[in-house]
Amino acid sequence: MTDYGTTRREFIRNSALLTASTAFAHAAELHSPGGQSTAGAKPSTPVFPYGAVYFRKTNPPPQDWARDFQTAARVGMNIFRHWFMWSAIEIAPGKYDWSDYDRIIDLSAQNGIKLVLEELVGCAPEWAFRKYAHARYLGSDGFVVNSEVSGSSAVGGFPGLCLDNPDVKELAQTFLTTLVERYRNHPGLYCYDLWNEGTSFGGNPRRMYCYCEGSKRKLREWLQLRYGSLDKVAKAWNRFSYETWDDVEPPRSFSGYPDSMDWLQFRIDNAYSLFDWRIQLVRKLDPNHRITAHGVAGTLDDLPSASHNEWRSAEKVDGWGLTWIAARKGDEPWKQFRAMDLVRAGARGKPWWHAEAQGGPLWMQPQVIGRPKDDGRIPDPEDVRIWNMVTCAAGAKGILYCRYRPLLDGPLFGAFGPFAMDGSETPQSQMAGRVAQWANTHADLWKSNAVKGDIGLVFVPESEIFNYVQQEATQFYFQSICGAYQAFFDSNIQADFVALDNLAEYKIVYLPYPVMLTSETVSKLRKFVEQGGTLISEGLPGYFGDHGHVGMVQPNNGLDEVFGARQSYVEFDPDISESLQFDLKGTKIYGRYFRQDYALNGGEAVGHYADGKIAAVQHKSGQGATLLIGTFPGAGYSLHHGAGTKEVFAGLLEMAGVAPQVKIDDTTIQARFHQGAGGSYLWVLNPTRSEKSVKVTLASGLGNFGSGEDIWGKQSVAVSNQQVTVSVPGRDAAVIALR
Repeated sequence: MTDYGTTRREFIRNSALLTASTAFAHAAELHSPGGQSTAGAKPSTPVFPYGAVYFRKTNPPPQDWARDFQTAARVGMNIFRHWFMWSAIEIAPGKYDWSDYDRIIDLSAQNGIKLVLEELVGCAPEWAFRKYAHARYLGSDGFVVNSEVSGSSAVGGFPGLCLDNPDVKELAQTFLTTLVERYRNHPGLYCYDLWNEGTSFGGNPRRMYCYCEGSKRKLREWLQLRYGSLDKVAKAWNRFSYETWDDVEPPRSFSGYPDSMDWLQFRIDNAYSLFDWRIQLVRKLDPNHRITAHGVAGTLDDLPSASHNEWRSAEKVDGWGLTWIAARKGDEPWKQFRAMDLVRAGARGKPWWHAEAQGGPLWMQPQVIGRPKDDGRIPDPEDVRIWNMVTCAAGAKGILYCRYRPLLDGPLFGAFGPFAMDGSETPQSQMAGRVAQWANTHADLWKSNAVKGDIGLVFVPESEIFNYVQQEATQFYFQSICGAYQAFFDSNIQADFVALDNLAEYKIVYLPYPVMLTSETVSKLRKFVEQGGTLISEGLPGYFGDHGHVGMVQPNNGLDEVFGARQSYVEFDPDISESLQFDLKGTKIYGRYFRQDYALNGGEAVGHYADGKIAAVQHKSGQGATLLIGTFPGAGYSLHHGAGTKEVFAGLLEMAGVAPQVKIDDTTIQARFHQGAGGSYLWVLNPTRSEKSVKVTLASGLGNFGSGEDIWGKQSVAVSNQQVTVSVPGRDAAVIALR
């Protein structure tokens, strides 16, 4: 066994394989979440971390490792993430096989490629499934989960064992401790990733997890803290005959709203409790290296089922990130921007990266079936280029591909990697290398950040959770908030996602699908309006209040006063409301799902349904203003992409006297502005396949500029009177340094 703690100096002296093309690291200090420098040694930081996920035990073949590392370093990559899988390392109780991992991490240091250590206690050893059978995940329908081989690694032990059982959690802690103690002093180590894709094992409404005794015990403890007594739980859940805490069981269906929402919230809180446990353990063992994690930008659709929450995850770590694969999600430009903007919002100023990007094809998976070949299924070098540029324009500070080279085993064979199956270079990998080298020769660029957007889209967790309970899916919530984002995006208006605690950072916010709101959320919304904010709300705000209880006066919890309107009629018939239309300020637009009609309560009618009933009310409240719309135009735009709906969304900013910071004369092109210590930069992105000449007008508040230089494509740039003119080739970008 190598003693990395005692041989570090000698190891560094002997590791002289760095070439000029890989020496991108600079001695920047790393910072802890509180902003203070971490104690002890400070690992060097690449100017722009650029690399891939490389080692997953079964792949790539050992005989190729040394060559692959040398190739990666030569083309410009400076960071790899490796999967340290519990099931592949602790091959018998207390017996560890580190041989492959020792070699991999040594190769990292020798080639100047920083290591991201990805812990995976979510894949338990095969022997543990036998010895700790009580901790196997148990479904709501009685299904017992045994060890499975992961398609992402071709290794068994997934999805692991339920860590709600103290004996298994202690076993996992021993493994994590041994892992960190072994590699914490290695010169190749850059940081840890402590939650791969930020996903908990929650199942779906037909088979939820986990119903083992360990999870039941933790649920009861959670309820005791939340309610304080068994009697209060009984009353809240409408289960009036509990005698002891042992009578409390997690619900196995969503027939009751209060217990179902509590059960889902418990699972979310429990997932983050386990995340905290890993973070605290690793920080204690190694205070000198950064801790990161990454999700899948799933906050808006997978919070109830998989615990995704960008804000909650990012607040706990030094850096956040995401997996985003166009082959799985679609290549429409707004989709990637939406994912990146969501992660940027959750990061709250912390650095974030594209932790798993696409560089190669995806074969025969259900997400691609029936879609055109050029819809992300088989990317060419120009696709790799534009995806990289969108990621950077949104504010990312690093890019890693989810494969360096494709797996040779399992259903994901051949997928995602920019390099070929045998590790040789491809046009896609050459494009990746070009971006890597460029990014690492422009250090000032990454010292500036994407500016705040023009309007906030309010994320309300309970609205999404309630949609899941009521409909057994989050489609209504997801399409409402994403449709609103797309409507703004299609008019080149930068909409940010905003958490309830950060409303005051925006003059105007849009509240999508607010069908269920707690009284605490209502208080925050009221305060925002009272203090001068402008609130635009979709229909039925707070119709279901605390515990999913319907209010007798609608809008609920005093919102009738905030919006200057009361409900006069309501319809819940989503199956026949897909083409619901109404008039808003003279423009016919689409709604969807439900319909709420209003009687005025101090407000002004500004919209009507076809039958003449009031569909929208505008009101002055406190120092602010409100607009209440009785249906869901975000979801309407998601389905119909109506020109009138787009026009209305583009005009909403006028309610708060807000003008877009960046205007562009071609809606097929996107532009983002960055400011900061590194200077001012305009990113102009052309996702089409033909060259475009565009004019971008900058708000005066961004600064006055007399010249600009395209530091990426070297295109000619003209700057005059706050207007920037540039031609951008197809599937390419201009990155303009403004002076």
